[in-house]
Amino acid sequence: MGVRTDLALEAQEMYSQNTAKADKIDGVDVKVTKNEGITTTKIKITNKNGERALQKPIGTYVTIEAPDIKYSVEAYESACILLSEEIKSITHIDSKTKTLVVGLGNKRITPDALGPDVISKLMVTNHMKEHMKEYFDDDITSVCAIAPGVLGTTGMETAQIIKGVINQIHPDLVICVDALASRSLDRISTTIQLADTGINPGAGVDNSRARLDEESLGVKVIAIGVPTVVDAATIASDAIDTAFNDVEQQTPSDEKKNNLIKEALSKNIKTLMVTPKDIDTVIEKASKTVANGINMALHKNLTFEDIESFVG
Repeated sequence: MGVRTDLALEAQEMYSQNTAKADKIDGVDVKVTKNEGITTTKIKITNKNGERALQKPIGTYVTIEAPDIKYSVEAYESACILLSEEIKSITHIDSKTKTLVVGLGNKRITPDALGPDVISKLMVTNHMKEHMKEYFDDDITSVCAIAPGVLGTTGMETAQIIKGVINQIHPDLVICVDALASRSLDRISTTIQLADTGINPGAGVDNSRARLDEESLGVKVIAIGVPTVVDAATIASDAIDTAFNDVEQQTPSDEKKNNLIKEALSKNIKTLMVTPKDIDTVIEKASKTVANGINMALHKNLTFEDIESFVG
C-alpha cells in the first residue's frame, strides 16, 4: 500500500529519503528559490532514469509553496504573480496565442471542484476578439474555457470532449486545472504545481482517466493543480512513523508498515480520502489564486489589481 501523491516535489523527497540519495538523482535536476516566505522548486526530469525514479513523465515541474496564502493578502498576491511568471516561463505566449483552459473535476463535490471554480473566474475573450476586434489590442489574447464534467455525469470520457472542442477552435495552448492529492496535510491548499507534461484526470482520487498531454491532444498542454485531499493510508503511515519515533524504536520496514496499515484500516475505508473541514474556503481561495495567475499570464500588462477587480 504505497503512499500516493501527485506532486513531483514529494516524489523527489520520498525517493531521496528511501534511497539515501538526497544530493543527486540521475536524470533529475532540482533548483530551489525562496522569496518573501514563498518557496519555488523547479524539478526537471531529463531522462528515463529520472522518470523511473520519480514515476513522473520527462518534463518540467514547478511547485510553489506559500504557507501563509490562506491568511496573508501579501502572500496571496505574490503567489498569483509568481504563478503567472512561471506559466510564461515554460511556454511561449504572444498576441496571437489562442488558449483553451479546461477545468477538470466535479463541481458538485467540493474537494474536486477546483477546475470548474477556476473557469468561473477566468477572463474569457475569444468571442470578443473574433467579433469586436477594434476594441482589443494585442495585450489581450484569445481565451476559451470549458468545464467538461466527469464521466459519471456526461457519459463521455473527458479526453473525448476536449478533443472535440480542440478540433473546432484549434487552440495553440491547452491549460488543464485539476485538484491533486498530496502526502502532507500541510501542503493542502498552500501548494500549486505547474507542469508541462499534461495530466491524468482523476488521478488524485485513484480514478485515473485517459491522459491529457501533447501526444494525445496534438497541442501543447500545461497542467496546474492544487492539493485538496490526502489519502487516509498516507495519514496512517505517518502516524505509524511518529509512534515508533516517539518510543525510540526503529521505523518499521515498508512491508511491516503496509501490514500495520491494512490491519488499522478496515476494508471499507482503505480508499478514504481526507480533506480539511474548511474545504469551501480552501477551494475559493485556491481557485482565485490559479485564475488570477492564468489571467495575468495570458493578458499582458494587466496588474494584480486589474485582475482582482475582475475576479472579485
